[in-house]
This record gives sequence, C-alpha cells and structure tokens, in this order.
Amino acid sequence: MIFLKENKNMNFLNTIYKTSEMGIVGINDVIDKAKKEKFRDFLAKQRKEYDKVLNLAENLYMAFGVKEKELGTMVKMNSKMMSEMKLMTNNSDEMIAKMMMEGTNKGIIKLNKAINENPDADEEIKELGDKLIQIMEHNYEQLKIYL
Repeated sequence: MIFLKENKNMNFLNTIYKTSEMGIVGINDVIDKAKKEKFRDFLAKQRKEYDKVLNLAENLYMAFGVKEKELGTMVKMNSKMMSEMKLMTNNSDEMIAKMMMEGTNKGIIKLNKAINENPDADEEIKELGDKLIQIMEHNYEQLKIYL
C-alpha cells in the first residue's frame, strides 16, 4: 500500500512539474512576440512564478528520492509550432493573451483533476498543487487585461 501511495504521489507531482514546465515553455514561445513592454514584463513575472513552483517540485522529487519527469522534446517542439501557426495571421498581444489563457485553463483543469484523483497525496504535494492553481487562476484573471 505504501508503494501505491508513493506512485500516486509521483503521478500528482509529475502533473505539477509538467504543468509548471509547460507554462514556462509556453511563455518562452511567445514572450518575444509581445509588443507592449508591460505585457512582456507580466509574462516574465509569470515565468518566474512557474520556475519557483518547478524548483519546489524538484525539491520534493529529491525528498522522495526520484528524478523528475520533464516534458519530452516533441511536446516542446509541438508547443512552439502551434504558437507560431496561431500567430502567423494575428500576432497581436490580444491573441497572445488568448493563447496564454487557453493554456492556463487547460493547466487548471489538469491540476484540479489530479487533486481530485489523489485525496490521500502527501500534504506538501497537495499544497504545491494548490499553490500552482492559485498562481494560474491569478494569471488567468490578469491576462484578461490584455484581451
């Protein structure tokens, strides 16, 4: 039973890690295309928040004695390609904000599902998942300004 709980902990932690990493990848794909300096600054701040969560997740991986599972190269390349395709005809800050909101919403859904599927998860992992959801919900609201 301990193994099963550890496996669920790792699945939940993997979701947190990959969601944070995907946030960073998504921001990196679009930040240089943002026109308004204020928007670029906001995206850079968002990226730092995701990076902090990523570092906390890495610390939890170490505490559990396992290695993090990073996003695959194909996922990262697909993200970049999709961003470039969507921005080919409309590369406005509004379109970037819309794309970021869509990605953020997907992350929030994925994390809420992971929380619901892992009610017995380690308290530190649950807290980190909750923290990431709060960050993403705040970011989602702030992105509305740029629509």
